[in-house]
Amino acid sequence: MRTEILELLEKNSRLSAGEIAAMLNLDESTVEKEIKTMEKEKIICGYHALVDWEKVNKETVTAQIGVKISPVRGEGFDRIATRISKFDEVNSVYLMSGASYDLILTIEGESLREISRFVYEKIAAMDTVVSTATFFVLKKYKDHNVEMTDGPDDDERIQVMA
Repeated sequence: MRTEILELLEKNSRLSAGEIAAMLNLDESTVEKEIKTMEKEKIICGYHALVDWEKVNKETVTAQIGVKISPVRGEGFDRIATRISKFDEVNSVYLMSGASYDLILTIEGESLREISRFVYEKIAAMDTVVSTATFFVLKKYKDHNVEMTDGPDDDERIQVMA
């Protein structure tokens, strides 16, 4: 039951307990209780809306930052990853394997300059950070399993006929 509830909420966090109960043929109070329990246990960590800021003309820049770290004995990457996670600009922090970078961060800012400044003043300046690489997102096609474009006609380039 938990898995089914979680899968439904992951796809649409606006579903009510009543709607989930109807979809899974369960009692609404059972679903409400299970959701509350999963929230307390931090299985459900939060709810958010996925916004396409381009459609409301808000200038937002998203970047992926690769961070190479010299791990601290006995702590590995946890201390630095936790420290980086506390910055408001940071949306996500992932420990990676098989990559050139140990951590991948996703951050957002109002400009390229703001993100650049954040990286060199706050991330690169940390004592265990060996190097960073910044990759700016030019366009989002899909985010959190949601397609962000309207389809093939969304391409704004001018077609040239031969």
